[in-house]
Amino acid sequence: MPTSYGSTFVRGSGPVDAPPLVLLPGAGATSLMWAANVAALSAHHRVWAMDSIADYGRSEPSRPVHTARDFVTWLDELTTALVPGGRFGLAGVSYGAWIAAQYALTRPERLSALALIAPAGTVMPLGLGFMLRAISCALPSRFFTRRFMTWLAHDLSVGDAQSRSQLERRIEEGYLAIRSFKARRLVEPSLLSDEQLRALPSPTLFIVGENERIFPASAAVERLRRVAPGIDIELVPGAGHDVTLVRAEHVTTRLLDLFNAGARRESRVSSAHPSPTG
Repeated sequence: MPTSYGSTFVRGSGPVDAPPLVLLPGAGATSLMWAANVAALSAHHRVWAMDSIADYGRSEPSRPVHTARDFVTWLDELTTALVPGGRFGLAGVSYGAWIAAQYALTRPERLSALALIAPAGTVMPLGLGFMLRAISCALPSRFFTRRFMTWLAHDLSVGDAQSRSQLERRIEEGYLAIRSFKARRLVEPSLLSDEQLRALPSPTLFIVGENERIFPASAAVERLRRVAPGIDIELVPGAGHDVTLVRAEHVTTRLLDLFNAGARRESRVSSAHPSPTG
């Protein structure tokens, strides 16, 4: 898909006339990170999963992204082309959730529902331990990639054979990406103020694993309950930053509940206010 920032690679699935849903990946990941969730989501929605214009993947940037506003403009150009009329659901993981939150604050009228999954630097600042480990992972070293990914996805690493196999694939994909792509400087995620959290459109769902590694989950939940009680919170046991993998079915169910309800609301609004014809 062409944008003023370059060509964006987008994967589409699901019925073409189903309610639209846009999925954003985390940093250092591509649209494939949604593989464990997309089949069930696509049964009910027209799903668009994209590779970021500013990260690894098959998108081809023509100019750099310097600010949150750049991300918003890029995403708005994409979604205007993909969903030219009406509203759509938006979900992001980690860094992608921060981008989703920035878009929601700027273009709330475009969204039927919003899901923020383990949002990086959005509700709570990134932890020092994460920052130090992430820096080491920038080196093209399988050792550092394995050490970082095993720490980040701890619940996968101590899971069953299938979980460990998933982690091994992620490690190899991450190492291959670091070796194959030129490093790009990401926009540092900015913490949302209390007012901005309250301004997120309704409904907004915040999903975080109880063992989250990049920020303290309990502190994030406490802050949201205190300053933005309108946000729905899902604290997922037995998961951390790997929540979409280790608890894939649970996360998918919560997303379907959110976006199916959003689509029903949109349908009622459209029926009550039909578009003029002639």
